[in-house]
Amino acid sequence: MRIDCRHVWEHISAYIDGQVEAALRAEIDRHLETCEICSAVLDSTRNVVVLVADDRVFELPAGFSERLHERLDRELEREEPT
Repeated sequence: MRIDCRHVWEHISAYIDGQVEAALRAEIDRHLETCEICSAVLDSTRNVVVLVADDRVFELPAGFSERLHERLDRELEREEPT
């Protein structure tokens, strides 16, 4: 059985949790050895899992939200077709 990127993405969560069959895990491992995109998806998904599981709360700097919205407004204005 040869798998492609779509198959890896469908099973990425179960792969991370160690809940895929040994044969499928071997195929995913083989695919990850040569596919930079799927390797990046795996790393990103693992990072998201770590962040979501982290119960610490981070306080944003004062005025951050306002600066963010102003920056987004400026960027959106630049992208609007004339």
